[in-house]
Amino acid sequence: MATIDTVKEILQENLDIAPDQVNEESTFDSLGVDSLDMVELICDLEEKCEIDFGEPEGLATVGDLVSYVDSL
Repeated sequence: MATIDTVKEILQENLDIAPDQVNEESTFDSLGVDSLDMVELICDLEEKCEIDFGEPEGLATVGDLVSYVDSL
């Protein structure tokens, strides 16, 4: 499964955000994702992708997040 699809799936499950609203240019602010939601998203990504996320800086868009995860 592509990373973007995993992110869309988690956002739909946790925050009821329709996958068709999410693309790589979507900002987390525009999707209504706050800092607590972001922590939950990262924890779920770590579990589903079997990665250690670390402490990334400057993840403003879904595309930023996807690129970061793919680089791990």
